[in-house]
Amino acid sequence: MIKRKPRFDAVALTHLDAAYNLARWLVRDEQVAQDMVQDGYLRALKYYDGFREGSDMRPWLLRIVRNTCYTWLQSSKRDEDRVEFDDERDSSAYESVFDRADNNPEALLIRKQEGERVNLAISILPPAFREVLVLRELEELSYEEIAAVLSIPAGTVMSRLARARVMLRKELNRPMCEE
Repeated sequence: MIKRKPRFDAVALTHLDAAYNLARWLVRDEQVAQDMVQDGYLRALKYYDGFREGSDMRPWLLRIVRNTCYTWLQSSKRDEDRVEFDDERDSSAYESVFDRADNNPEALLIRKQEGERVNLAISILPPAFREVLVLRELEELSYEEIAAVLSIPAGTVMSRLARARVMLRKELNRPMCEE
């Protein structure tokens, strides 16, 4: 039986959404992302005795979930550069656009399309750049927290983030194909 330090559940569960968001962007599959988060949390619980009290748990948990995802990606020999856009999955984050008070259908459609385009552009980025962008812009982690999650220097985080933003901007500036 695994002994739990007090408050693991209370502290760890507050970061569940961030862990799932990172896993979903890395593995690109909702069900697998849920499995990776579950496996990551089980590992975190198992090694919770090694966690330094007083430290921020979020980077520690996200690093474990990230490593779990990469282990799965390596073992399943998935092609990381292949991009499969799933309209339902990749645009679900932007469905809340329709809950806004703005009653202008054209503005709602434009916002939804822009959100889908940004989502697709992020998913096209190579994993190393996609993860720093997701951690900084979507999860709002500091450079130091991202460095802790990825086990790289903060300077490397800043460099990758700058390059990711350039790649994202370049992708978003491409002309849209007419259907």
